[in-house]
Amino acid sequence: MATSQALFSLGQLVHHKRFEYRGVILDVDPVFQGTDEWYSQVAKSRPPKDKPWYHVIVNDGVSKTYVAEQNLETDVVGGPIDHPEVRLWFEPFKSNGYNIRVRKN
Repeated sequence: MATSQALFSLGQLVHHKRFEYRGVILDVDPVFQGTDEWYSQVAKSRPPKDKPWYHVIVNDGVSKTYVAEQNLETDVVGGPIDHPEVRLWFEPFKSNGYNIRVRKN
């Protein structure tokens, strides 16, 4: 299965093209890592499994989603993401997005 380089990176702000929400990239899978059952039930547009998929923290709520690259674009609204987990994973917002928080033991 061929893979391609991810267009988006950790901490980058994105916009979902179909569902019109903003979010921030929490993690990137180089290819689809879910189950076939999840894919058949949830991924109705049948995005490619051999392209990057993203774990996204959704703005204005408590949701996280798993999204195919083809459904995302760079967020042009800007501004911080309102979600309770943002502070757990990222440093304070900067004008171009977030930096991953360094975990200390």
